[in-house]
Amino acid sequence: MRIGITGTGRIGAFHAKTLLGVPGVDGLVVTDVVPESAAKVAADLGQTAVPDLDAVLAAGVDALVVTSSSPGHAPAVRAGLAAGIPIFCEKPVAAELGEAIELARLEAAASTPVHIGFQRRFDAGYRRLRDAVQSGELGFVHSIRAATHDQAPPHAAYIPTSGGLFRDCSVHDFDIVRFVSGREVASVFATGGNKGAEFFREAGDVDTGAAILTLDDGTMVTVTATRYNGAGHDVRMEVHGSTGSMAAGLDDTLAIRSAQPGATFPAGPAHQSFMERFQPAYVAELTYFVDVARGVAPSPCTVADGLAAARIAEAAQRSKDSGTVVTLTEIPGLRT
Repeated sequence: MRIGITGTGRIGAFHAKTLLGVPGVDGLVVTDVVPESAAKVAADLGQTAVPDLDAVLAAGVDALVVTSSSPGHAPAVRAGLAAGIPIFCEKPVAAELGEAIELARLEAAASTPVHIGFQRRFDAGYRRLRDAVQSGELGFVHSIRAATHDQAPPHAAYIPTSGGLFRDCSVHDFDIVRFVSGREVASVFATGGNKGAEFFREAGDVDTGAAILTLDDGTMVTVTATRYNGAGHDVRMEVHGSTGSMAAGLDDTLAIRSAQPGATFPAGPAHQSFMERFQPAYVAELTYFVDVARGVAPSPCTVADGLAAARIAEAAQRSKDSGTVVTLTEIPGLRT
């Protein structure tokens, strides 16, 4: 199987190397808007670099991996669907909600699978949480806490194109809340602020935010995010039920220390980046995608799933901007 990759930045280069280790993958065709980037990845891995996405598709690849910047996602997915080849697209499915709706409609009308890259769905801890919730092991779930705390902010040039903290960062939590709980979000109240670099304010963004989600069965969810967690990359979820509680991300790499005298947990060094934290999940995710591309497994996270997370992020942004609760019925979707 030959796989095309559009976007050879940090995550694209990582995915390229990972894919070459998956049985059945025997070649890559890569491209990037910065030709030198694609050329370097191709040279490092002994693969082929081409000028643009059209050239990738013309090379007759069997599947397409989209790891470009967010504005390039929708055009690449659209092109992949038109070519009729299986597609893996890193989140978000599109930079704009309207584009995500359009792609979900195209996906529904096509026979081509699209796999949206929310890697937490392949993390062992989150999958164990999901099993515990779905089996009733925790009783009825009444509250969930989710956190994505980055060790350091991205570079200033990234923020204006990121879509903002809720769309860029918390969208991972919004997706995994749906995955773990098996429920849909009914309403959102969100807030945010800035204590860090001025470039967040200049882009109309916040460096720290919080959202309260009410699920369709009444479960309460709190989601927090920050670009400034100097102790390390801290991504966790707690699920609290009537008969038990369980957490993902609670191990020796936890980027927080106890203030209680004599407490020794956690003991190990904290993760410093999302790549380090989720490396096994990324490998599992791409290995599964190859099965999707081979036609032996269904997409585990469709464009419709990506749209659902994007709609929650849109509701959070609107709530933060307006200071009011926003219901998901107010956010455009497939039925509007």
